[in-house]
Amino acid sequence: MRKSLQFVLVGLAAITGLTISPTIAAAQDLELRVGPGGIGVYDRSRDRDRYDGYDRRGRRGCDPDDALDIARSEGLRRAQIVRMSPRSIVVQGMTRRGPERMTFANRRGCPEI
Repeated sequence: MRKSLQFVLVGLAAITGLTISPTIAAAQDLELRVGPGGIGVYDRSRDRDRYDGYDRRGRRGCDPDDALDIARSEGLRRAQIVRMSPRSIVVQGMTRRGPERMTFANRRGCPEI
């Protein structure tokens, strides 16, 4: 009885190992990243297909999300965009001293004015 149970367990282990190994190999295109948005899974193969026709010059203006991220990193809490114009982006939020505004140029890289 012991021998037959041993053979069954060895057989199950072999079958399980064979079914798991392709899954592990396929998961090599996945990457775990920690960033300002939290923890996320990054799929390299999906992005390769997505950005084949990507314009290398990038955006010409400041991305509003980048302006919010910069304002939050400077200590602005509850940051929100108040005004956007072709020349500037104004972000308003709270600091320890009270309400505060930050103005960013609507250029690539979002420099602070």
